[in-house]
Amino acid sequence: MTNFGAFVELPDGKTGLVHISEVADNYVKDINDFLSVGDQVEVKVIQVENDGKIGLSIKKAKDRPAPERPQGRPQGRPQGGGGRPQGGGRPGGGGFKGKPRGGGGRPPVESFEDKMSKFLKDSEDRLSTLKKQTESKRGGRGARRG
Repeated sequence: MTNFGAFVELPDGKTGLVHISEVADNYVKDINDFLSVGDQVEVKVIQVENDGKIGLSIKKAKDRPAPERPQGRPQGRPQGGGGRPQGGGRPGGGGFKGKPRGGGGRPPVESFEDKMSKFLKDSEDRLSTLKKQTESKRGGRGARRG
């Protein structure tokens, strides 16, 4: 047991690591709340590295249907290959002619850069509002009183 996961002995005598993020579906602050030394757990091998390290998962070993995502489509990425945007770089992939697909009201997939620029703008707006409120409470630097 470590603060970042638990080492598990496999039936063939090898040892693998279950990272703390692979223990449960919800947030795990302390692995000792979920596992104890000597517990027998069902794991799934998710990674074997060149140096022999074995990555294991408890949450992926649980048998449950995969909700939400349609099969055959990668998660969080637009369809298409080569990493190039479809439809001339338009957000959401573009590429359709005529009526848009019935996506069930899902917002279009945003690129990382779009998400970062939104976050930066939102963060700057919040910081500016916070500064204005702080200055008005202190009554400093030309803030209006009244």
